[in-house]
Amino acid sequence: MATSSRRSALKKMAGTAAVFTTFPSLAQRMEATEQALGAALKGRIKHSVCKWCYDKIPLDEFCKSVKAMGMHSVELLGPDEWPVLKKHGLYCAMPQGAGLGIEKGFNDPQYHDQLVKSFEEVIPKVAAAGYNTIICFSGNRNGMSDEQGLENAATGLKRLMSTAEKHKVTMVMELLNSKVNHKDYMCDRTTWGVELCKRVGSDRFRLLYDIYHMQIMEGDVIRTIKDNIQYIAHFHTGGVPGRNEIDNSQELYYPAIMQAIADTGYKGYVGQEFIPKRDDKLASLKQGVQICDV
Repeated sequence: MATSSRRSALKKMAGTAAVFTTFPSLAQRMEATEQALGAALKGRIKHSVCKWCYDKIPLDEFCKSVKAMGMHSVELLGPDEWPVLKKHGLYCAMPQGAGLGIEKGFNDPQYHDQLVKSFEEVIPKVAAAGYNTIICFSGNRNGMSDEQGLENAATGLKRLMSTAEKHKVTMVMELLNSKVNHKDYMCDRTTWGVELCKRVGSDRFRLLYDIYHMQIMEGDVIRTIKDNIQYIAHFHTGGVPGRNEIDNSQELYYPAIMQAIADTGYKGYVGQEFIPKRDDKLASLKQGVQICDV
């Protein structure tokens, strides 16, 4: 009986050894998990994330985590950071690296020469990296009327359209709220941004519709998106109020919003731009991707 038991144990050990000799490496397992997660996403929404919301996580480490979630892009990064994305096979759906910041933008002619120079230097770099958008801003009102701001911004942006068109890079102006986060910002309503698109008159100028910001300023998110999708090149998310997780702790129902976006035939990216409150920030990001994966 003892001999029989020992033989059984040895057979089990041999079987276990065989399993270990054929077990895939950690790198192979991570790759398989990544592929499985990516395949599990429905594919109607192209998922991106803004790095600044996770600024304490090193970019290289962050890219590994994002890739494992099945995401395709990390955005709002400049030319010095793009090589890290490429190393991980990730895209930059909304590059930055030009301009004078949010408050000094195209609505003020005193900045036009500086802005044109800055964007003319960076747009070719964006194209050379294989990207096709770059973010820009209207600037603050500083007592200026909306009509004067439209006229000024259109004049400044038209100076860059030949460069943008030549390199097939779309300049994308972000819609931001002026009520809570960006006091006095001019491009704070979809109607103003759409009118600016019409005045610039080029397919290489479009809007970044930030769902968080526009819920604060005007609401009626789904209808506004459907009515103006031809002028929208990119989306950002965020929970209202607070710009935190996009789960049921806030007032927007993101599955319905994402469904509406997908139903328009939109082919661009949706960038997660909420600031996680939970300790496990990457778990919040993964949850956000799952909520938006309709």
